[in-house]
Amino acid sequence: MNLDDYSFWEMIARVSTTFVILLFFARILGKEQISQLTFFNYITGITIGSIAGELVAHDDTHYLNALTSLVWWVILSIVVSLITVKSRKAKEILDDKPTIVIKEGKILEKALKSSRLPVGDLTMLLRIQGIFLIKDVHFAVLETNGELSVFKKVAQQSATKQDVKAQTSDPNFVPCTIIEDGKLVKKNLPGLKLTEEWVNKQLKKNGVNSIEQVFYAEIDSDGSVYMDLRDDNMPLPR
Repeated sequence: MNLDDYSFWEMIARVSTTFVILLFFARILGKEQISQLTFFNYITGITIGSIAGELVAHDDTHYLNALTSLVWWVILSIVVSLITVKSRKAKEILDDKPTIVIKEGKILEKALKSSRLPVGDLTMLLRIQGIFLIKDVHFAVLETNGELSVFKKVAQQSATKQDVKAQTSDPNFVPCTIIEDGKLVKKNLPGLKLTEEWVNKQLKKNGVNSIEQVFYAEIDSDGSVYMDLRDDNMPLPR
């Protein structure tokens, strides 16, 4: 490497500017989770990353040219996203549509072939969901993100409380963290309609003198509190 070509401040400026731009673009491109990404989203992410890498790693690349490419690619991605939101037909063209691969306990070979999904991969996706027999499946749908949605046959479905006539009632609380690493999570209390005083009473009720003694605490839907103390030798409060 020729040190005469090395420009410290130029590379710092490139990386810092690109970092801020990527943060901004990541914000406006949406909140779709990794597990929900379609193939188009995946390719878009890789391309944006490649252009950004070119921006910061190669000082011989004209920064404004590469930046223009990055911005225009993001704009095109946003336009396509808006089109797919407005048009169901366009979404099917770009992202494909869910495919039924098992119907009434029978594998649809043509659907597997069109989806390029081998039977071995199909059984693997079923096993991931704890299903080892295809005959136990009523319907199975291959989603556009590659995941398999399964509707079991009625005889194989888990019984609910309503099925066994157990008592059912709406939860009083949303399960939530109230103490984390010895500190009260105050932002969660208003939504639960709880106060710091109530938390302190729960601590005293369980023989705990201060919040600092608690490593983690959460409230269950029925209002009960689970605590994990910092001192592992102390018994867990009940």
